[in-house]
Amino acid sequence: MICLNPTQMKLLNSWKAVWVVLSEDGVEFYKKKTDRSPKGMIPLKGATLISPCQDFGKRTLVFKITTEKKQDHFFQASHVEEREFWVKDIKRAITCLQGGKRFARKSTRRSIRLPDAVNLNELYLLMKDQDDGVKELKLEQENRVFNHCFTGATVVEWLISKEKARNRPEALMLATGLLNEGFLQPAGDLSKEGAESAEQTSFLDETKALYYFADSGFFCEGYSSDEDVLLKEEFRGNIVKQGCLLKQGHRRKNWKVRKFILRDDPAYMHYYDPTKGDDPLGSVHLRGAVVTAVEFVPDAKKYDIDGNLFEIITSDEIHYFLQAATAEERKEWIKAIQAVSKSGK
Repeated sequence: MICLNPTQMKLLNSWKAVWVVLSEDGVEFYKKKTDRSPKGMIPLKGATLISPCQDFGKRTLVFKITTEKKQDHFFQASHVEEREFWVKDIKRAITCLQGGKRFARKSTRRSIRLPDAVNLNELYLLMKDQDDGVKELKLEQENRVFNHCFTGATVVEWLISKEKARNRPEALMLATGLLNEGFLQPAGDLSKEGAESAEQTSFLDETKALYYFADSGFFCEGYSSDEDVLLKEEFRGNIVKQGCLLKQGHRRKNWKVRKFILRDDPAYMHYYDPTKGDDPLGSVHLRGAVVTAVEFVPDAKKYDIDGNLFEIITSDEIHYFLQAATAEERKEWIKAIQAVSKSGK
């Protein structure tokens, strides 16, 4: 069985988020990840997949699986890359079933089993303890400086020294669990390659593999691809919210998926290419900015962008148009940005 990431998608009926697992012969879905048995399974033998699916008007990023018995199942992704990620692998699974081959996605981490008594959230909080946890450092590697990070070997050694694991293999399994659940994030090229490997333990017990806490102040110093110098002060705030949104370009007016990280004090929102490195493409200074939901954006129809749109107008009168995956997500982003813009420097 292969557990794909990201796995939060939406199933038709009430469009609730469910945990989805792609196996060799079907798509299983669970109410939550910790459930032992699925709520249902969509068989892929003889199935067809349509993407993009236009059955729902304003609802974008939907794809449809039609089973051999002509039953339709609809899924919605949160951004373009996520949809393509799933579509590609489900199509491969269907093709393998048709050809009598075994489906295996080499670039996806295999799921691991941790003891039921292990509480990864509690373990994560202990690791983040300022006095007794894993120390966040400023490390230089490959002409880049990684702030607020640590090595994979440091994590493994901490787990053993604090008697959270009896040996290195057990510590490595715990660290992999923290990585798979998103508590720890890969910082450098080596750790990112490990995270995408097919090994049972994708966390690397190495001094050159760098990681950081998911809600820390991690940043990699450098220049943006837009040739704007990003000041260190911009990254000192705490991370308030992060996720992927569609962003309209200022020059060509095209729309691309960008990962956004919102920080407070100072109030900044940096955006990144989610398929590339850790260097931001640019930043939005939010002090004194105004953010509102909008129903219409110039040139959006040209790119089939509709619904869940919002606009940020900075104190310098710069306009940014963005699209969230759902109305609820748009509401959450607007609320978070409004709070930061009023309180941040």
